[in-house]
Amino acid sequence: MIICNCILHLELPHIHSLKGRRAVTNSVKEKLKAFNVSVLDVSGEYAKEADIAFVFLSPNALQAAQYREKLEKMLENNFSEYEFTLEYEEI
Repeated sequence: MIICNCILHLELPHIHSLKGRRAVTNSVKEKLKAFNVSVLDVSGEYAKEADIAFVFLSPNALQAAQYREKLEKMLENNFSEYEFTLEYEEI
């Protein structure tokens, strides 16, 4: 069993308030929840950046990589206006 721990870092240059950032992060979290992952907003005080952590289980490393690619494609398709990086760790 593989536990995949991911951190999604979003750059939000056009957002000027924490309320605006929250709207974006809530939208991202809802889209991620559709993939049956556990999601948590771990952002700091700065409104122009957001960090979202999510975790999922997979039976093996190959399926974990395929699932991660599927999540990245969803993020690229739905949130292409924001730059993001996805860091992950498999345990």
